[in-house]
This record gives sequence, structure tokens and C-alpha cells, in this order.
Amino acid sequence: MEVVNALGRRKRAIARVFVSEGTGKITINKRDLAEYFPSTILQYVVKQPLTKVEAAEKYDIKVNLCGGGFTGQSQALRLAIARALVKINPEDKKALRAEGFMTRDPRSVERKKPGQPKARRRFQFSKR
Repeated sequence: MEVVNALGRRKRAIARVFVSEGTGKITINKRDLAEYFPSTILQYVVKQPLTKVEAAEKYDIKVNLCGGGFTGQSQALRLAIARALVKINPEDKKALRAEGFMTRDPRSVERKKPGQPKARRRFQFSKR
């Protein structure tokens, strides 16, 4: 098997994934998964598509992550891993889509409007 690449995005985070056959090692920006995401919840989020298709120990994953915060990065990585797994084995797509791992979350930060302090917050109204 050659190297399979995929892209995942969430908010401002972009994850580029390179999947090759291996022992299940996940390297993010030349650091280990546990070192990059110390939170066990975020590690669980990243590994969700792999555990769903029972491929956690089959592939080595190298990741380039940039932008966003840690939650957005972990969810972008989950989407990228799911897309790469579908490129490897198209039969997995139905199971991954049922769990919601194949859908890109379109929500992002709403822009600030002129004449307002934030996106929806207005300045305090003064009657007099």
C-alpha cells in the first residue's frame, strides 16, 4: 500500500493526513499524539474513526495540523482520518457516515459588524 493522503477542516483548523501501513502510531507535527493532545477526550475523538472500522493497529498516520484551537484541530483530524480510511476501503464509508465522521461541520465564527462591539452584541442604548 502506498501513502494515502486526505484533508480535514473545522473552524479555522486544517489537518493534512498521510496514512501508510504500520503499527498504529499517530504523529502530529513531528510529536506523538499523547504529547500533542494531553487530554484523553481529544485523543478519543481523534481515534474514533479508527476504532469504528477496527483499524487502530493497522496504519501509521503522519499529520500536519495548523490553525484553530485544540478542539477544532482534533475534530479536523477526525474528519481527515475518516476520509483517508474511505480512500483505502470504500466499504467503510457507510459505517463512518452513520456515526457522523464523514460530515464537515460548516459552523465557523461569525464576523464582527461595523458599529457593534461584537458579531451580535450591540452598544448599550441610551435614551437620553
